[in-house]
Amino acid sequence: MGKRPKSIVGRHVVITGGSKGIGLCLAVECAMKGASVTVIARDEKPLSGAVALLEVVRQRPDQKFQYRSLDIGGDYEKVASVLSELEESTGDIYALINCAGMAICGVFEEVAVADVHKLMNVNFFGSYNCTRYVLPKMKKAGDGIIVLTSSQAAMFGIYGYGPYSASKYALRAMAETIAMESRVYGVSVTLALPCDTNTPGFEEEEKSKPRETKIISGGGGLLEPEVMAKAILKDALRGNFISTVGVESWLITMLAGGLLPWDGFFTNLLHALVIGPVRLFGYGLHKYFNSIIRKCANEDATKKIDNKEANNAKDETQ
Repeated sequence: MGKRPKSIVGRHVVITGGSKGIGLCLAVECAMKGASVTVIARDEKPLSGAVALLEVVRQRPDQKFQYRSLDIGGDYEKVASVLSELEESTGDIYALINCAGMAICGVFEEVAVADVHKLMNVNFFGSYNCTRYVLPKMKKAGDGIIVLTSSQAAMFGIYGYGPYSASKYALRAMAETIAMESRVYGVSVTLALPCDTNTPGFEEEEKSKPRETKIISGGGGLLEPEVMAKAILKDALRGNFISTVGVESWLITMLAGGLLPWDGFFTNLLHALVIGPVRLFGYGLHKYFNSIIRKCANEDATKKIDNKEANNAKDETQ
């Protein structure tokens, strides 16, 4: 028998990054399951629209829906103060779903230092601050759910994702640590590892992606945020540590996360049986990625030579 899912009916669920994308879809899913939902993001305008959407899917008259505009990656005391106020008005936070995040791509040395700090503040410290506040309360209560939304980019480094991958690796390590420390107290931790998802954040990410990165990541397709949100909430309620969607994401997570605490004896037995042969998949994947990078580099070099020759010819005719 599988784990009996936890219930969020009548419980207070806080979702960061809940105004759009996967976060908004998660807010809708939680509301449809009877939870009182607070959505947090930096920009206030989309937040009011998110709460209006939650009202449309209301299941119970006692559900409360609200939002807060907050920079969760900033001062911890400010974050803690806002979360404390939310608990006073809506009840203790039973589930914290950390979904706030952003991506800035580029070749490692070309990403501005200020952008690297911004990535860490939003992707890591935002989740750290909120989790730091709720974790001791959940331990004391002997129950609770924490979701940390990382990325497939946290499983292995990819061209053009350097600082972004680093921020997502940090979330992965934090999730593993918290899960080990908190399981005995009844607190479950879920590490969500979405692949490329059709969200406003992904559209913004595309603007800074190098050509090589677009080719590499483009082969995996694009997931709809509703699909990822349903999977994350299902895994979180069941207390599963890993949440992925699709065969490719499952393979990458299994290969790159050999010591991740996968749930279930038979799941781990399956890994033991297939991980050896499937290791060749990883080898082939890296060979394929490197061939793309070499091809782009050769094309760029040829283009530079052609441009130089064209400029020289132009100078000779003048």
